[in-house]
Amino acid sequence: METYQASCIYDGKATLAEGPGWDDELQAIVWVDIEKGQVCRFYPGECRNETWAIGQRVGCVVRTSGGKLLAGGQQGLLRLDPGTGQVTALQNPEPDLPQNRFNDGKCDPQGRLWAGTMSCSEEEGAGSLYRITSDGAVKRMVESVTISNGLAWSCDQRTMYYIDTPTRHVDAYDFDRNSGAINNHRPLIEIPKDMGYPDGMTIDADGKLWVALWAGWGVGCWDPETGSLLAKVEVPVECVTACCFGGKDFRTLYITTASRDLDAQGHREQPLAGGLFSADVGVAGLPTPVFQEA
Repeated sequence: METYQASCIYDGKATLAEGPGWDDELQAIVWVDIEKGQVCRFYPGECRNETWAIGQRVGCVVRTSGGKLLAGGQQGLLRLDPGTGQVTALQNPEPDLPQNRFNDGKCDPQGRLWAGTMSCSEEEGAGSLYRITSDGAVKRMVESVTISNGLAWSCDQRTMYYIDTPTRHVDAYDFDRNSGAINNHRPLIEIPKDMGYPDGMTIDADGKLWVALWAGWGVGCWDPETGSLLAKVEVPVECVTACCFGGKDFRTLYITTASRDLDAQGHREQPLAGGLFSADVGVAGLPTPVFQEA
């Protein structure tokens, strides 16, 4: 098994950094600090971070084809104009569940947003996974989810990978790229208990899955064909939340982390918790799809 070391590129002191995606046009990472209700954009080449306060917990953010940002918060979906800072409320698929919030979300290769919800108290089975299309239609695709997390699509776009964190599984669905339908749900990879819990996820150009490990001190790389562990990126933070490929030729793995559950001693032992990290893992990733607006 290959082992890589991650380096901190931004000591952002985030409470719960999540959802990184690469904006190739701006050469920047879009990400969120869930508990602080912040949408952020970090420019690695300049070591500069922009922040927008949303006024609610915000679990995911993606760039749109029109240059705006689409996010999922505790009060539903919203659009952010990064130029003016204006936030526009969109649909809330769960108005009857005010203690639910959106968690991880990502666009499929066709530009549809897939974003899941969870209870802020992590109540079992209280969340769902939704698909949002360019016309604004929101459809529940998976029910009874506890902590909706990582998403990825195979290179041939015939399989969708999905994580509900407490299951300790990466699951697979058959995926219809034209309709966006999913079926044939099955568990694919089981994360060993000593590696923590699977959180956010990305896929490389060779079709291997890179899974952030909450309570696992790193990111693991698995082969979805065999289920075998191929590599691990060591991160000096216990709770690693998500990852994406970006940079020149998409050859840098960017990683988000959390400091939420640390006490005073934990902060002393993990001074970089809540920072953004990067690692060269010897492979290239794929561009981050954007949400296709109508």
